[in-house]
Amino acid sequence: MGKVLICLVGVLFFFCCWSAKAEVEYMKYKDPKQPLDVRIKDLMDRMTLEEKIGQMVQIDRTAATVEIMKKYSIGSLLSGGGSVPLPQATAEDWVHMVNEFQKGSLSSRLGIPMIYGIDAVHGHNNLRKRLGVFCVIGDPELVKRIGAATALEVRATGIPYVFAPCIAVCRDPRWGRCYESYSEDHKIVQEMTEIIPGLQGDIPPNYRKGVPYVGGKTKVAACAKHFVGDGGTTKGINENNTVIDKHGLLSIHMPAYYNSIIKGVSTIMVSYSSWNGEKMHANRNLITNFLKTKLGFKGFVISDWQGIDRITSPIHANYSYSVQAGIHAGIDMVMVPLEHTEFIDDLTYQVKSNIIPMSRINDAVKRILRVKFIMGLFENPLADLSLVDQLGSQVHRDLAREAVRKSLVLLKNGKSVDKPVLPLPKKATKILVAGSHADNLGYQCGGWTIQWQGFSGNNLTSGTTILSAIKTVVDPSTEIVYRENPDAEFLKSNDFSYAIIVVGEPPYAETAGDSQNLTILDPGPTTIKNTCGAVKCIVVIISGRPVVIEPYLSLIDALVAAWLPGTEGQGVTDVLYGDYAFTGKLSRTWFKTVDQLPMNVGDPHYDPLFPFGFGLSTKPMVERLTTSGVVRKVIYTYSTIFVFISFFLTGTPTITYRLAAHHQ
Repeated sequence: MGKVLICLVGVLFFFCCWSAKAEVEYMKYKDPKQPLDVRIKDLMDRMTLEEKIGQMVQIDRTAATVEIMKKYSIGSLLSGGGSVPLPQATAEDWVHMVNEFQKGSLSSRLGIPMIYGIDAVHGHNNLRKRLGVFCVIGDPELVKRIGAATALEVRATGIPYVFAPCIAVCRDPRWGRCYESYSEDHKIVQEMTEIIPGLQGDIPPNYRKGVPYVGGKTKVAACAKHFVGDGGTTKGINENNTVIDKHGLLSIHMPAYYNSIIKGVSTIMVSYSSWNGEKMHANRNLITNFLKTKLGFKGFVISDWQGIDRITSPIHANYSYSVQAGIHAGIDMVMVPLEHTEFIDDLTYQVKSNIIPMSRINDAVKRILRVKFIMGLFENPLADLSLVDQLGSQVHRDLAREAVRKSLVLLKNGKSVDKPVLPLPKKATKILVAGSHADNLGYQCGGWTIQWQGFSGNNLTSGTTILSAIKTVVDPSTEIVYRENPDAEFLKSNDFSYAIIVVGEPPYAETAGDSQNLTILDPGPTTIKNTCGAVKCIVVIISGRPVVIEPYLSLIDALVAAWLPGTEGQGVTDVLYGDYAFTGKLSRTWFKTVDQLPMNVGDPHYDPLFPFGFGLSTKPMVERLTTSGVVRKVIYTYSTIFVFISFFLTGTPTITYRLAAHHQ
């Protein structure tokens, strides 16, 4: 009897243990069949305060280890500008690095996957071999395709989250981030938010407004930035104060956020700047009351790099206050890239001391988890190598080239209307290519390329310089001479058919790019004066914004704003030599002198060198040939003969050829 009782007790104990184990093993948050809100609630109910605060932290990969990811349940990692696994890292190197950190997160108590983020405002800009494309305006469909290509390239490196797009409305070109903005006109910026469904995928019909959407493993979570008013600071000074009334803020700087939210943007980054003296990182009225409550944004709000540190002046002067102000304002994830323990300790203390309510922490974590669940990170936390061939693919390079040629703006074409200079003939005796930017990929790409502030030269990324593109497009019999800064004697001793001068700005990013004079990099002005005084000249400006050009305009035969064409210099020669037409229009006003700034379309004192929306057009060379006098005569002759024969044989003309449309 005793043995039977012992057996029964053992069986009962086994079943109890098995039942308890089964209950533990079934976690609703791990079940993709469960509704989203059920999964979020189930996971949050299991989380400790420390695990919740860990999810609110984003650190740079240089400050992370596998053990740190596990111990603190870190919510996110990022690569800042130039933060790479190793020099000239391959897609495979990136995937392996991201996965190693992810394995650390998955080995934590609850196994919550981290989300890895990177800047991609003009392609996957930390990589040597990648899509590199810049200023595209007025073509939402093209921008959407660029977003989709960027998403593929970023995913190819194992990264599911990008800090793009920048939807700032740059109201003063002296701002060092103006090239990250699409336009001075909020309507254009609103149109360009079409890049979001390119990055994330098209939201399904009847999708709930304000809820993030990411459509699978070939798409990434996007980040609209920088909320709000960053493009309107006084004198264009980065991180400065935007002085404008509420109506102005809502009508100029806010509209693109409406569009972004409707299109399911996953995250929104807060601006370093202030609005009427109040730091945006501490502005609860705009972040919580307006963005989250009134606009119904359900994704998470992320700070900028050390953004809460900058709430005080000097930076980091009163860190406890900064933590309190930033979290209270509604920031959900905090970018503390290089030092996370201070933030974690401070926030933990403030919650336990009832300085910051637990409800604020729960709101932040719920938003972060919502994005992670929607992205499918819980089902597919680890990246694979299936997309590595997408990085720098020819299809994407062709797309970048298309974007370059469509964004070029022709500002002048000949010293008189009836004598256009462009398109150029491919066959000429001898041509000169000059200027500091003619053979420099780093200058073509600008800032946020490989390194934070960009670089000079052709060694750190792959692509085609404008000089190289010219060499491939002109007739083999044409002699090309390259001289960066030719002097008067050199120009006098050579008989050039024409000269292409490529000059502009040096690379820059953020505050380093702030400029109160907006001049071309030396010796650019000298190159223009010397060359254009001696030879028929075409000047191509490589810049992130309008620059001072008015003093040299009368010397120049043709002037092209090429912005920052990135890696695809052939996009420039495509239109210079007439394979494609110039169609681009200015998305921002080109000033005469910096004393006029700020000056935007609609201002009462509007007196630009080239107005907003300006841009001359040309016809492709093929179309020009078919409309030339000789070709018209040949077509007319043969058409007349054909019509005559047709009439003679049948009594009825079978074709009528109209030349009227071709007359110029």
